[in-house]
Parts: sequence; C-alpha cells; structure tokens
Amino acid sequence: MNPQRTALLTIDLQNDFLHPEGAYGRAGQSAPAIAALPARIAPLRAALIAAGGTYISAQFTLVPGRGGAPLIAAHLKKLRPFLTNGDFTPGGFGHDLVDTLKPADFTIEKVAYSAFYQTRLEYILRAMDIDTLIVGGIVTNGGVASTLRDAHLRDIHTVMLSDGCAAFNSDVHEATLVSLGSVTQVLTCDEATKQIGAAP
Repeated sequence: MNPQRTALLTIDLQNDFLHPEGAYGRAGQSAPAIAALPARIAPLRAALIAAGGTYISAQFTLVPGRGGAPLIAAHLKKLRPFLTNGDFTPGGFGHDLVDTLKPADFTIEKVAYSAFYQTRLEYILRAMDIDTLIVGGIVTNGGVASTLRDAHLRDIHTVMLSDGCAAFNSDVHEATLVSLGSVTQVLTCDEATKQIGAAP
C-alpha cells in the first residue's frame, strides 16, 4: 500500500446520521456500533494524511426541491418517513461531516447508495493518481457495499474496514463482510493503520 496513492473514503459519517440533533437522532434511529465509528477511524485518517495520503468524505444528500421539500426516492420515503425539509441539505448542519473526522480533503455529495453514482469521485481518484481506496462508514450492506462493488468494476483496489463500518443490525453487518470477501481486502482499522506505517 503506497500511502501517497491511497485514499480513505468514508461513507455517510455526517451529523444527520450520527449527531443526537441530526435527523436520525431526533427520530431515535441510532445504534452504538454506528456511533463508535468516527473515533475508531480517526487514528487511521491521521496516519494516512501524515504519510501523504488523501481523505475523501462521501455524504448522503437530499436535494431540495421547489419550496425546500427534499427530493426523496419512494423507497426511502417509505423506510424513513421522518425525513423532512432541511435534512441532508448541502450547507446545513445535518449534511456536514462529523467533527471527529474533519476536515476532509474532498467532499462528495451522493444521492444514492454508491459514492460513484453520478458524483465526481472517479474524477478525483484519477486526477490524484489514487489506485487504492480504504472504505468505511455506513451502512455496511448499503452505501459501503455498493461503493466497494462499483470500485471493483473500475479495477480500483479496495480495503474494507471490518470494524470501520457498521449497520443497524450486526448480523447483516457480519453477513456483508463475508459476501464482499471476494471483491475486496478486509482489514481492521488498526491493521490498515499499521500497513500505512510500515510502507516505505
């Protein structure tokens, strides 16, 4: 792993998902495994940046429509009826990256599960000559899995952080780790940090 050609990519670690005053927090939608992620990933982020690497934050975005009502996909509206005006809006508190991981070198606004879908992520990776992505965030079986599979289709080497991603259900998290073993390398945050430190 060459740190200077490696990027840490976190998926959806933003206030509306994690902060008590964010959209999910206000609705009582939280999980200890998810809340623990920023502090667990922060040392890896610091080590990679110190070694000349890049940190990219992909953040779920609800585009405001006319009158401010968010453009929400039908399946999401059914699953999360509590989402309302101002939630996940670019420039707002809820859309922002959690303080523990600030600042990101690049921020990607994403409107679907994958951080590659209709975003500038691939352009940034090519422009920065990045060939390895270390991926963590939420949820394991959603945004993380979709992004890893899309990276695989683009011949980008990936590392999935087994303890740097989480789901609302631990069984789903564990099953996803197994199912993605054929398309990505799987390391803990500590193992990835040590690999960065051992790089020449």
